[in-house]
Amino acid sequence: MRNKGQLQRRVLGVFTLAMINVCAIESLKNLPIMAKVGLQAVFFYVLAGVIFFIPCALVSAELATGWPSTGGVYEWVKQAFGKRWGFVAIWLQWIENVIWYPTILSFTAATIAYLFYPALAQNKFYMLFVILFVFWASTIINFFGMKASGAISSIGVMIGTIIPGALIIVLGIVWVFVGGPNVQVHFSFSSMIPDMSNLSNLVFLVGVLLALGGMEMSAVHAREVKNPQKDYPKAIFLSTFIILILSILGSLAVAVVVPQEKISLVAGVMQAFSEFFKVFHMQWATPILAVLIALGAIAMISTWIVGPSKGLLESARDGDIPPVFERMNKAHMPVVIMMAQGVLFTILSLVFLFMPTVSSSYWILTALTAQLYLLMYMLMFLAGIRLRYSQPKVERAYRIPFKNIGMWIVSSVGFLGSLFAVAIGFIPPSNLDTGNIVFYESFLGMGVFIMVIFPLLIYAYSQLRYKHD
Repeated sequence: MRNKGQLQRRVLGVFTLAMINVCAIESLKNLPIMAKVGLQAVFFYVLAGVIFFIPCALVSAELATGWPSTGGVYEWVKQAFGKRWGFVAIWLQWIENVIWYPTILSFTAATIAYLFYPALAQNKFYMLFVILFVFWASTIINFFGMKASGAISSIGVMIGTIIPGALIIVLGIVWVFVGGPNVQVHFSFSSMIPDMSNLSNLVFLVGVLLALGGMEMSAVHAREVKNPQKDYPKAIFLSTFIILILSILGSLAVAVVVPQEKISLVAGVMQAFSEFFKVFHMQWATPILAVLIALGAIAMISTWIVGPSKGLLESARDGDIPPVFERMNKAHMPVVIMMAQGVLFTILSLVFLFMPTVSSSYWILTALTAQLYLLMYMLMFLAGIRLRYSQPKVERAYRIPFKNIGMWIVSSVGFLGSLFAVAIGFIPPSNLDTGNIVFYESFLGMGVFIMVIFPLLIYAYSQLRYKHD
């Protein structure tokens, strides 16, 4: 009966799973980051796909089909290295989301500004107000349960990401081949390769890896694939191809119309739409696109506010953090964790008042988010190797081919790629004003140190309290 049930659940084909991955990962907010480097976006996206995206997808698929509990990365790392490091992994996944929220919400605030007064997108106080208002409003909506946030998410992804994403790519292609007034990108092979002698030119790889993160979330669907061993890798490579193509074309669409030095990391998409519509005499469409994109970004926030919080809840139930964080409301939502998340988010958002520009605030939070997320992935890659030896008999619907050597190769590529990105994340980008270098590196260094040490201290306190009880 058990096998029959499993077979009945295996209903996903290659294309369906690939589309799930595309919807989960593709986001308009990432386009301006790579538009900053012009044609070099092709190099960065392809490199990120090889050294991170594909290894992440394959390793998480094996772990998800072997240990398919709701704990996700917490369960995988716990099985490999014990509860302490499982808690560190889920903490990193949770806290990087808290730091990520101001970036997606600054994108939302900048988009909303185009409804009224575009210059507001560069005003720190306006940005901070909208960021805090939208986040806390979304948190309150989520207090009422998943049904409320789910309705927002399903509609928002389509109208706020897929439609505007397709439109900006089409407009970019028309601009290049039909002939816009100025094409800001020089198309040549030499323009595609960054200057390797200066590491600051490679820093935007950090933003790309963050943009491609999240595949471990969709790996839970691997058990539902009709033929996991053959179809899951096909779906991964198909979704990788689609995501990379959409990301590259979308980034270049922004780059061809907006001069590199004028691209705002938070408002770049709306800058591009505004320029396109001005030349094509469609200015009336600018506020419509602003509304659609803002709704899509808010929908994404609504989805992510509660997801990682439930992962942290699993560790609370295991006794890794104080019992107060287990408290749920009548709608079965982890309200204490969500409130703690809101307080941390509010404190982190204040960085917009201390950095020289809105774009530099956006970037420093993006860099810290990526570094913490990549540390989590490094634990996941190590867990994939460890579990091949410590629990070889656990049934996995999908296994990375070529036995243990295959797992070693895939995980090592992913681990080393992540480690390299964490290291270069401390270097300010060469084409972005990030202000005082001491503040920049201190913020990132202390941020990484505190966010890694803090869960270890929490875990040690919880275990000590547990022994006394």
